[in-house]
Amino acid sequence: MSTTTIELALQGQQESQDPVQPFGPSTADAIVQQKQKWNDPPINRWRLLATFVSFAVVGANDGVYGALVPYLREDYNLSITVVSLIFVTPFAGYTIATLIVNKIHMTLGQRGIAIIGPLCHIIPYVIMATHPPWPAMLAIYVIVGLGNGLMDAAWNSWIADMANANAMMGVLQAFYGLGATLSPLIGTQMIKSGLRWNYFYYTLLGVSVLELMVNSTLFWKEDAVSYRAKNHRSTDSGGGSRTTEAMKSPITWLIAVWLFVYMGVEVSVGGWVVDFMVQVRHGEPYKSGLIPTGFWAGVTVGRLVLGFVNDWLGTFPLPRQSTIA
Repeated sequence: MSTTTIELALQGQQESQDPVQPFGPSTADAIVQQKQKWNDPPINRWRLLATFVSFAVVGANDGVYGALVPYLREDYNLSITVVSLIFVTPFAGYTIATLIVNKIHMTLGQRGIAIIGPLCHIIPYVIMATHPPWPAMLAIYVIVGLGNGLMDAAWNSWIADMANANAMMGVLQAFYGLGATLSPLIGTQMIKSGLRWNYFYYTLLGVSVLELMVNSTLFWKEDAVSYRAKNHRSTDSGGGSRTTEAMKSPITWLIAVWLFVYMGVEVSVGGWVVDFMVQVRHGEPYKSGLIPTGFWAGVTVGRLVLGFVNDWLGTFPLPRQSTIA
């Protein structure tokens, strides 16, 4: 037997004794990476409803801006420039939310989001309902923006990580549009009946209390330990945080810029169209306040069908076709 034959035999014997490494993630990682479904575990059905309530509150807050702007200008004697700050201060709170949402998840879990987010709605709405001074209105809208940002980021990412999430994401976003559709109707009708504009925030306060109750109850068991277990990072994912990892991706920046422009245009159009109709077209504040309802109704329908269209057309054509539309 030649030396080469002996070496090959020994090599084959050694390879047969080595443990076989399975292709793909380990068993532990595979278990962790198994995605939830909208109905599995069964409690997810109720948790989804809780997130829908949250997005309806966020939408109602954003949708009522336009209907209230003429009354805010008259009540506080504000110029267009000064009243426009009501669109800026929530953005500041939203920015803060992007910086702390991951920290809240890691320290308090989804339970923390389910409590802090609604509280960031309840506390400001209590103050707004009492007709505070204009500087106080601007300051507390930062807190509203913080709550909106926390709920937006947390519940979007939770549902997006589910199996076949497109349809549920569409429904979630449709509830945002539903809230934005109803709030101008309710707000203008309350003002027409003789109530002051700030009384509308009692309505938002009541829904926000419901939001706190259902979210905190249904996500109570989702603490930091549960969150970290479900979002386990494999050993080959590097040592940085998820936020740092995402910031290194060009796709993150591309989508962020696109959404920055889109969301700014969306809320601005829905808000300023009322003041435009009053100041330029000399429309009545009440009738002009109803115009955003049509705009937000279109947003609701578009987002509701988006998930199903996304499955049909695929992900990449949608931003291009939506932008053209």
